[in-house]
Amino acid sequence: HSPHQWPHLEWVSKVRVNTQAVLKRAQQIQGRKVAKKQWQAAWLLKAVTCIDLTTLAGDDTPSNVHRLCMKATQPIRHDLLKSMDMHDKGITTAAVCVYPSRVADAVKSLKAANSCLPVASVATGFPAGQTPLKTRLAEVQMAVEDGATEIDIVINRTLALTGQWAGLYDEIRQFREACADAHMKTILAVGELGTFTNVYKASLVSMMAGSDFIKTSTGKETVNATYPVAIVMVRAIRDYFLRTGYKVGFKPAGGIRTAQESVVWLTLMKEELGDEWLNPHLFRLGASSLLADIERQIYHYVTGRYPAYHELPMA
Repeated sequence: HSPHQWPHLEWVSKVRVNTQAVLKRAQQIQGRKVAKKQWQAAWLLKAVTCIDLTTLAGDDTPSNVHRLCMKATQPIRHDLLKSMDMHDKGITTAAVCVYPSRVADAVKSLKAANSCLPVASVATGFPAGQTPLKTRLAEVQMAVEDGATEIDIVINRTLALTGQWAGLYDEIRQFREACADAHMKTILAVGELGTFTNVYKASLVSMMAGSDFIKTSTGKETVNATYPVAIVMVRAIRDYFLRTGYKVGFKPAGGIRTAQESVVWLTLMKEELGDEWLNPHLFRLGASSLLADIERQIYHYVTGRYPAYHELPMA
């Protein structure tokens, strides 16, 4: 959505988060009973359609990016989907996510495969955000020119930690402009923000500045997506929606590896924000190794046993 004016600094300054209440709610959600067998499989397929399948490594090459794109277009083995009668439902991941220099590779691979899957690029000096504003903006523009239709920007944590909320708003607004028509996901790097109150404030400021999504982490911090921090962020999303009518999406990322965790994330969204947020327009899971475990669990659901190592292609 387009950036709002900036009348809300006092809304930001008044925020206080009740830590104990947040931790208690997080315990509750993790303690939920997992769904029965056939529902479990449906939840897992839903999770697949919300994944931003990601590779952000120093040794990324056109060939592993190509493999990632192929996996994203057919994330679950065709015969497994067929036995669940889901083979003709067009199940793909939500997007692929790569470094700016690999956007062109991903766009090319997907185009060759006749797929209209979106390519997301990280940008703005990912992961630390400690490069000059000018180059951070240029990075966004270049990724968009190369065909990225989603940009995962990182905020400058220094501004948040020193309480420069107007300055942070201003930077994010410039990123929003540089994104043009691309969707903007704003990474807060929650593990480096210090307090829940800071996380809530950073969430609000990011939304006010026009973010389409707020995202927990780069996956490169020592602490990534945790449930308590997620509760704080989704409560900010809810408050923002109630106050402005804008629906902003949520993306946990970093360390999400098991099928069971993906179901906990979906449960958290359903309970905190409702069914409307249970789709890729408003919910993404940033992950690389998660898909392999989901496919493994689906294999088990279909066949009654776990696959041998060689039976599923690499995720």
